[in-house]
Amino acid sequence: MLTLKGKNMVVIGGSRGVGRRIVEAGARGAARVLAVGRQEHWLRELSRAVPGAETLALDASAEDAPSKVFSTLCPDILVICGGALPPAGALHTLSWQQFAVNWEADVKIAFNFLKAALARPLPPGTAVVLIASGAALKGSPNSGGYAGAKRTQLFIANYAQKESDRLGLGLRITTLAPRIIPDSDLGRHAIAGYARYLGICEADFVRSMESPPTSDDVATAAIELAMDPDRARGTAFVVSGNGPEAVPV
Repeated sequence: MLTLKGKNMVVIGGSRGVGRRIVEAGARGAARVLAVGRQEHWLRELSRAVPGAETLALDASAEDAPSKVFSTLCPDILVICGGALPPAGALHTLSWQQFAVNWEADVKIAFNFLKAALARPLPPGTAVVLIASGAALKGSPNSGGYAGAKRTQLFIANYAQKESDRLGLGLRITTLAPRIIPDSDLGRHAIAGYARYLGICEADFVRSMESPPTSDDVATAAIELAMDPDRARGTAFVVSGNGPEAVPV
């Protein structure tokens, strides 16, 4: 485990799933960690399970969320992985509200926090890791606008890095696009939806997956890339069970 002693780490969406694993890894690495989430009961459970982890309950998609978060703890490492569960259904079965749910959550969170990182700005050298999805690269026909929302997150991160470079801000922004993660709530939701869509059992769908990552794999990749200034700046990475692999945006 890389030492994070003396580092401030903020994890948006840190109360559950991959975000929770990143909080745990940060705490093990001796960082000062702030977990941000919407639901207070999950944050209380996190506080009990991860001694020293700080928590902040708020809606990360709200326009004023970044100022509240950065006023609580100015990060050396900012991890953005909050979002909504996508729908599980074919295009013609969805309402517009279902189709757009990840645009109103995942995209808005990425937009608000990366905009604030540039406008505040965060200190030079701050590492920002945005957790998107492998769906951004290959699509996801059973989950409405999810893949498009995740692809837009990649674009937003890329634009933000270009603006940081143009303005000389010294931010390091990278994106992780994990494949379906079977041990996460989101992964289980996706597996169940696609198994129904394909008419197969969930176990068979999981067996058809090539090198799926675990939540811990993604957490490890996020921290290692945040701490590697030579490899992470302005790059997107697919994460599988074999680790992160750089891909063009």
